[in-house]
Amino acid sequence: MHRFLQARRAAAVALLAVVTCIAGCAGGRRGGVFTEGPAEAHRLIERSVPRGVTDRDGWVADLYAAFTALGIEPTPDTVCATAAVIEQESGFRVDPVVPGLPAIAWKEIDARAAHAGVPRVAVRALLQLPSSGGQSYGERIDAAKTEKDLSDIYEDFIGTVPLGRRLFADRNPIRTRGPMQVQVTFAEQFAATKPYPYPVKNSIAEEVFTRRGGLYFGIAHLLSYPAGYDRYLYRFADFNAGQYASRNAAFQSAITSASGIAIVPDGALLPHDDDPNRPGATEAALRTLATRLGLSDGAIRSALDQGRTRDLEKTTTYARVFALAEQLQGKALPRAVVPRIELHGPKITRKLTTDWYANRVNERFDRCLRR
Repeated sequence: MHRFLQARRAAAVALLAVVTCIAGCAGGRRGGVFTEGPAEAHRLIERSVPRGVTDRDGWVADLYAAFTALGIEPTPDTVCATAAVIEQESGFRVDPVVPGLPAIAWKEIDARAAHAGVPRVAVRALLQLPSSGGQSYGERIDAAKTEKDLSDIYEDFIGTVPLGRRLFADRNPIRTRGPMQVQVTFAEQFAATKPYPYPVKNSIAEEVFTRRGGLYFGIAHLLSYPAGYDRYLYRFADFNAGQYASRNAAFQSAITSASGIAIVPDGALLPHDDDPNRPGATEAALRTLATRLGLSDGAIRSALDQGRTRDLEKTTTYARVFALAEQLQGKALPRAVVPRIELHGPKITRKLTTDWYANRVNERFDRCLRR
């Protein structure tokens, strides 16, 4: 009987261990380590890619390779977050067709000519010159269907026509590229800190147009930075507005609560103009709190300089602002809010905001998780 009871106790302990493990795994699936090796990771990624996508196996292979190269675990959350952004940005097309692209391009060229003080008629005449492919630049613009088409024309024009360098300042104006619409500047900066895992044919900027490069840099922008967010909604907002923009917007809201000075919580802690020494709205409001917080102007500026890193959260400025704001409000304040930004750009033809973007991607994310 004693042995029988021992056996029953052992069985009960084993059963409890199994149940606890199952419960723990289920509770940790959102963002936690979930996959059980390459085969399971491939199956998980495959389920996230919609049926009917051209070269579906190629997408799965490049997604898996990007996660592996970046050292990011493919979990339901990370995979579905990536798939949601791809679906929003390109519908799983490497170089998607942009409706009305020629008209957008001509409008942008005219605007740049006006800004550079070059007569519109002179620019139009130059664009009738034959390009490297035999057609005139204007004919190629009229036939352009994708951003890659237009980028190739700009590169040719900048490299061949002296006025092209003046108009575009030696810089191709197509700055977001590929299936996840990654900023070229981000890709170049990221490649400078972490070696790009594929052979570079021409440049990092060109690699962003490829599926493998676009996915690699897109996943890096979305997931390859530590953030203490409790919802992926804020990563989607950051993808649109810049890493840590949601954290910064919450910080700006806390500054408003502490100072009584209204600041637009756009996630940009320092101004983007040409005078780095001029305090922007966020810094000016913080300076009014300097005495109450026991901070110098230098300490405030030093903290704001960390606005694109996790280190902002380790600063005395960050801690004291939230402590004062929460004391005045009598409640805990959020550490992340969606930035309040109205989106502008040549391809945007209606009123859109970062809030719209983040919630639209979040809806796709939830649908992917349900699949």
